[in-house]
Amino acid sequence: MDRTTAGWINGLIGVVIFSGSLPATRLAVMEFDPVFLTVVRAAIAGIVGLALLLAFREKRPARGDLVSLFIVALGVVVGFPLLTALALKHITSAHSIVFIGLLPLATAIFAVIRGGERPKLPFWLFSILGSALVAGFALFLGGESSPIGDSLMVAAIIVCGLGYAEGAKLSRTLGGWQVISWALVLSLPLMIVLSIVYRPATLAGISLPAWLSLAYVSLFSMLIGFVFWYRGLAQGGIAAVGQLQLLQPFFGLALAATLLHEPVTWVMLLVTVGVIACVAGARRFSR
Repeated sequence: MDRTTAGWINGLIGVVIFSGSLPATRLAVMEFDPVFLTVVRAAIAGIVGLALLLAFREKRPARGDLVSLFIVALGVVVGFPLLTALALKHITSAHSIVFIGLLPLATAIFAVIRGGERPKLPFWLFSILGSALVAGFALFLGGESSPIGDSLMVAAIIVCGLGYAEGAKLSRTLGGWQVISWALVLSLPLMIVLSIVYRPATLAGISLPAWLSLAYVSLFSMLIGFVFWYRGLAQGGIAAVGQLQLLQPFFGLALAATLLHEPVTWVMLLVTVGVIACVAGARRFSR
């Protein structure tokens, strides 16, 4: 298997894992404060990441890597989880798909700015078309909008795209799981303190779905997904593999249909075919 194909496979696994993030966050913020959810999930993932680094005796990152690691931490450890958790207090997870559809384009832009990649013009056309299909489908799907929620989601997409591109660039030398683990460890002291400060007065009455959602966003969304995602971006190209995120809303809706018994319409299937075509086109012209 060549490096590019391996990158797309790893990237796809990462996207599948990330697909449950927004539904799980939506369930969790119904019973947990958004700030507490953000810091405690980062603290849990940070402890696991630290254990992995110690178990495998990983060398410390070079001093020159620290700025990049802080950018990763700002984007994907704190920024995106916090902003989406706050947004999902005002909008539905279905409505948030509008913005997730813009994440591949944001990642590609930062791949040019921070990663030094130069995709061809047809790549940008397929990327924009794919994003438009996802956003258009989400708008067709409906869901009440909110100026506050929408603004928070736009900010979340920007910082997440930056965190993805920066982490992928660093993964080329440091390794995929090492990047997210070190970013989590750098954030760990502050996350532990804030977890204590923002802890609920009582945990009595928290339902099992909320606890399971917290476990999912802590271990899978915060750590395991990034093991595959950063490896995929580093192997297959940040801008190219980043287009796989166009499929994330549809995986998420499939989970919603399975777990929450929401209907899957013919429009969803038709748009999914169009998005897959855009991803294939973006891959062809990514280099």
